[in-house]
Amino acid sequence: MFTKILIANRGEIAVRIIRACREMGIATVAVYSQADKDALHVSMADESYCIGGASVADSYLNMTAILTVAVASGAQAIHPGYGLLSENAKFVSLCEQCNIAFIGPSSEMINRMGDKDQARRTMREAGVPVTPGCDVITNAADALIEADRIGYPLLIKAKAGGGGRGIRLVKSSGEFINAFHSASSEAQSAFGDGAVYMEKFLNPVKHIEMQILCDKFGNVVCLGERECSVQRKNQKMIEESPSPAISEDTRDRMIEVAAKAAKAVNYQNAGTIEFLLDQEGNFYFMEMNTRLQVEHPVTEMVTGIDLVQWQIRIAAGIPLSFTQQDIKLRGHSIECRINAENPAENFRPSCGKISFLHIPGGPEVRFETAVYQDYVIPPFYDSMIGKLVVHGDTRELAIRKMKTALSELLVEGIDHNGALQADILMDPRFVDGSYTTSLMAQREEEQGHY
Repeated sequence: MFTKILIANRGEIAVRIIRACREMGIATVAVYSQADKDALHVSMADESYCIGGASVADSYLNMTAILTVAVASGAQAIHPGYGLLSENAKFVSLCEQCNIAFIGPSSEMINRMGDKDQARRTMREAGVPVTPGCDVITNAADALIEADRIGYPLLIKAKAGGGGRGIRLVKSSGEFINAFHSASSEAQSAFGDGAVYMEKFLNPVKHIEMQILCDKFGNVVCLGERECSVQRKNQKMIEESPSPAISEDTRDRMIEVAAKAAKAVNYQNAGTIEFLLDQEGNFYFMEMNTRLQVEHPVTEMVTGIDLVQWQIRIAAGIPLSFTQQDIKLRGHSIECRINAENPAENFRPSCGKISFLHIPGGPEVRFETAVYQDYVIPPFYDSMIGKLVVHGDTRELAIRKMKTALSELLVEGIDHNGALQADILMDPRFVDGSYTTSLMAQREEEQGHY
């Protein structure tokens, strides 16, 4: 087992990883930007090092600085969290060259599954159902021909995409050329790769993801599903497990397919297979995330398995101590992402000093955060300041518990989206579980706002 791990991230996920390491008796090394000198993860880690300026390019994406600290501090492994360098194959390759364990899959695996087009083809060859569409296409004129074959509406998607970027919904051929160039341009800017592919736009659908853990000995275990259909502009807002829309039979089939997908590529560590589920119960592979997900706590709440600790154990060469038959989902869990933003002003980001903070509590209530009273939220990073997570014996109880927790959460000095989250929980479509990825668009159309 490792004795010292460097956390190449910031915010709540850095705090989460430090806590997991502490429980395992592992020393931690934090890296931080000049803007994060007062951040919670900096004070919690055993060692902390400033690696650059406020921008992520100068600090949290500065591979040379991070690896220099890892070597100098004697860290044996690096945990990337999510976002930032977590799916950067070049960084993983550099870790491998420096003989530092990367807590995640190999660089080859990240390359293989991070290329969304290649991932689709790999899954198709493995017998995993994929959304109808076409492979990568670079010429707009040829793409238009393919689009007519696929049929409208369709999605243009970045080959190297993630986080909802490089995606365009096209409803007719008249919109296609502009959308094609726009998606490609955004993909080039965001990922350094302007290649795109296309998929039939399935609607209405649910966004269902299956959490997997795979050790170095060929053992694959699926920890059930998470429903992630409450989204705004392809950004998830509320997640829950289990999905209210999935029968036991559908769940079993999705678990079987997720395990098949992981084994087809000899996957190792934690990963997520994402599917679209239509109203007839058909599901289609969308993509694989080769990292820890933001919403991993809901899986932990219903399974009792600490995903971060198992990421570390797998990277250290320890086999899984449980099998698929051991996984039993207990009760129901919901997560709301709390963002520093103002929904009434087109979700304008909100920065500044938190003048008062009260965090909700009670049995099976978690607030995963790195903020504290008098903390100043910097303007340079993602707007998410925390994840409110609850667990109840039933979905009805979990919803009630989440509404109670949201009403108790007080964050003064900045704007946040807690009131909107509470309103969504009371939407009849959320209450009965029939909501789809179109929910937020439907609410805006009906109410003139979200």
